[in-house]
Amino acid sequence: MNWTFLLAAEAGGLFDFDATLPLMAIQFVVFAAILNAVFYKPLGKALDERNDYVLSASTTAKERLAQAEKLADQYEQDLAATRRQAQQIVVAAQEEAQKLSAQQVAEAQQVAQAQREQTQQELDAQKQAALSALEQQVSSLSQALLDKLLSVAA
Repeated sequence: MNWTFLLAAEAGGLFDFDATLPLMAIQFVVFAAILNAVFYKPLGKALDERNDYVLSASTTAKERLAQAEKLADQYEQDLAATRRQAQQIVVAAQEEAQKLSAQQVAEAQQVAQAQREQTQQELDAQKQAALSALEQQVSSLSQALLDKLLSVAA
């Protein structure tokens, strides 16, 4: 058998296993190393940095959201407490106004009652004075009438 045809292929064939194959393999490895050093490592580093930045930004955003929710809850509680206090103040002011109004009405009624009693006393005094004056006039007229009747009869 002739093994020479396997070792020495014709030049320009599909697979030439001469010195170009190892040279191409070395070029490929060198080119891959250069690409790794120049492009892939910086690109990987940039991607890792971006990933770290996104994670830290996400964590920071979650913390800020939690703080904002906590503040919103606290503000809602403060607002509710303030509304309750305002409602209590309004109720107290209404009660105070009702008490003051009731007191003023009572005072006005007392003043009106006192004036009515005073007016009634004045009317009673005038009535008594008028009755006394009428009694005196009646007695003087009675005396005058009696005198006239006696003078006519005598």
